[in-house]
Amino acid sequence: MRKILIPTDFSNNAMNAIHYGVDLFKYEVSEFYFMHAYQDEIYAEEHTLTRETLAHTKETVIKRSDEQLQELLKKVTKYSPNPKHKYHLISSNSLLLDEADKIVDDENIDLVAMGTRGKTNDKNLTFGSHTLQVLKYVQCPVLAIPENYKYTQPRHILFPTNYMIPFKRRELKLLCEMASPYRAVIDMLYISKIDKLSMRQEDNRDFIKETLCKNPINFKVAKSKDILDTIYKYIRENNIDMLVMVNTRHSFLENIIFQSTIDELSLNLNIPLLALQNMKRDEL
Repeated sequence: MRKILIPTDFSNNAMNAIHYGVDLFKYEVSEFYFMHAYQDEIYAEEHTLTRETLAHTKETVIKRSDEQLQELLKKVTKYSPNPKHKYHLISSNSLLLDEADKIVDDENIDLVAMGTRGKTNDKNLTFGSHTLQVLKYVQCPVLAIPENYKYTQPRHILFPTNYMIPFKRRELKLLCEMASPYRAVIDMLYISKIDKLSMRQEDNRDFIKETLCKNPINFKVAKSKDILDTIYKYIRENNIDMLVMVNTRHSFLENIIFQSTIDELSLNLNIPLLALQNMKRDEL
């Protein structure tokens, strides 16, 4: 049973992420958790909010959240009446990051799927602040779907890695089971000026090969120091449908995120990004 959490602000971008998620997992028995965290909406008009009006404002926001979630459910079941899928609605007086973290822990969620921009994010930054916060801090793989991206079966997947970290079996299994129904080819791309691997890197590479055994894997090497440019070029030249990166210490993605180049990545990335977090969690 696959468990997918999809936060929503009821924007078109959020609905697009939901469509992508139900299409991607159409062959799997899956539970989807559609979550709306509305605390920010209660305090949105703080300059006019008073203690006397707070209770009424809260009641109004709660009612609107529940009604919008019910309407969302109708749209999803009409779009994809899949008997393999079960849906849960969560309306919470909380911040999105806090509620996402709680649900991931309570429900042992396998994947958080999000559109990369919501209603209020800066139009010049493809990765919205909420998506970036979840990607940075929630201990669960995150699938970020670009705005207006139309679902395409992931038949060719790029996975850049330096092989420096031991991968988690659960997360590689997630990738394997996402890719195998589409007979996807996975290109493992080692980007370095030096193409020789250490014994540790060889062991980590062999673990990938063993765990992703359902999928054809190509082990590629790109002699370069510019990670982002190499990734963009590879995506363009090889018709890549999904980018997979690991967010952990000493990884390419960690360097990108914490060196403030994530916006550069997002602005040039027009395909879904699956960020594996490489965290120790309960096995499937």
